[in-house]
Amino acid sequence: MNTDFTLHKNEVVRFLKKDPRQFTRGDIIRYVECNGIEMINFMYPAADGRLKTLNFIINDKDYLRTILSSGERVDGSSLFPFIEAGSSDLYVIPRYSTAFRDPFAEIPTLTMLCSFFDKDGKPLASAPEMTLGKACRKFTETTGLEFHAMGELEYYVITPEQHDFPARDQRGYHESAPFAKLNDFRTLCMSYIARTGASIKYGHSEVGNFVLDGYNYEQNEIEFLPVPAPEAADQLMLAKWVIRNLAYRNGLNVTFAPKITTGKAGSGLHIHMKLMSDDKNVMLDDNMQLSDYARRMIAGLMTLAPSITAFGNTNPTSYFRLVPHQEAPTNICWGDRNRSVLVRVPLGWNSRTDMCSAVNPATPASDCDASQKQTVEIRSADCSANVYYLLAALAVAARHGFEADNALDIAAETYVDVNIHAPENADRLARLNTLPASCVESAEALDAQRSIYEADGIFPANLIDRCISQLKNFDDKTLSARAAGDTALMKQLIEEHFHCG
Repeated sequence: MNTDFTLHKNEVVRFLKKDPRQFTRGDIIRYVECNGIEMINFMYPAADGRLKTLNFIINDKDYLRTILSSGERVDGSSLFPFIEAGSSDLYVIPRYSTAFRDPFAEIPTLTMLCSFFDKDGKPLASAPEMTLGKACRKFTETTGLEFHAMGELEYYVITPEQHDFPARDQRGYHESAPFAKLNDFRTLCMSYIARTGASIKYGHSEVGNFVLDGYNYEQNEIEFLPVPAPEAADQLMLAKWVIRNLAYRNGLNVTFAPKITTGKAGSGLHIHMKLMSDDKNVMLDDNMQLSDYARRMIAGLMTLAPSITAFGNTNPTSYFRLVPHQEAPTNICWGDRNRSVLVRVPLGWNSRTDMCSAVNPATPASDCDASQKQTVEIRSADCSANVYYLLAALAVAARHGFEADNALDIAAETYVDVNIHAPENADRLARLNTLPASCVESAEALDAQRSIYEADGIFPANLIDRCISQLKNFDDKTLSARAAGDTALMKQLIEEHFHCG
């Protein structure tokens, strides 16, 4: 466990000099007293996938101790549609490990994420973070492994059109200034996100870059490091909150919407996953090839892929993105380093070659085991998702792969090593199953596979019912075809879902 926190960007961690998983109530009180904190904020994810906030002025130490110990009541029916107004009270209890100094508050404020409990003091089974926690615990109980994840957060920043150093249309990938105009904004976002405690891998400009109606749309991406899946969900939620706040304060507009116009790159929420055993990544075997553990997880993802979209692609514009030739998947298959597949095995550091010494001859050979970085990436989801439910669904799918006797056969049958959209591979493409093409089809897929999610009480039946109902209510089975030829309808749909998630 790390014991050196001098470079940690979270001010609370630096002050307490301990791993946030070890934070106690006493630690939080000491930080408040020693750092002039005047307010406490509770934040918690609701059914719409956004963080909600409750503010407390610290009257005295007894009151501080009370709210840290007992939390507070909230109206659950206003947060979750499956809770009746007649019995709607819920408790929100702070999780000390998530504490951070609010970077936006004028009054010195400490913020923490919370968990929901019902009237009997039991965890709310349908709450997003509880559902994910159950899914991860059951995965570990079944496999003896830990399920880790991280996200690639893609978004567009919209500014008035500029004519100096114009970027090439749809050629913004890793572009530098001055052709990329918003690199400074992205790095500012990264700095603020890190202050909340998130583990960021890197950031860069993305493919999407175009002009529409006098405005420039520039796509960016911030990618995180793999951590236990519940922490990954917290980090993504806070990252979206930070980016939106910074955009608002800088007179910018941002959108995480999956699609904002036809013919241009959409924004996905690619999720990388890896399996850990005793702090060791087990995605590769002793021969530095993809392990059977990883293949079983992939098989589970292949099996539940149709219903995973019910959690990862939750509005009609999600399916405008899932079309061929836009680096978004349409078929249920996987492959190595292949961006035309649903699940990609990214290039890994498994060549046993010290490339650093090769380009830096004065540097001694390193003993760094970079093979520990190996992940697999599912590419279907977008930011319309409630990230807690999405990661819970992925954990369920991964476990399903371990429980299936024929998992390795499924993995072999769904592997492709070619660009499946190339004309010469048409026969191979025709043999692959496809992802749902609408919210209605995703609802039907979830209904058909719901028993897998409901097993062991991971996803409560009322939560699945509500998810299916919401998706079916869009009535969008023919919407993509209609919108493709109707500019006004397309614009209406984009505006309606512009700030989803």
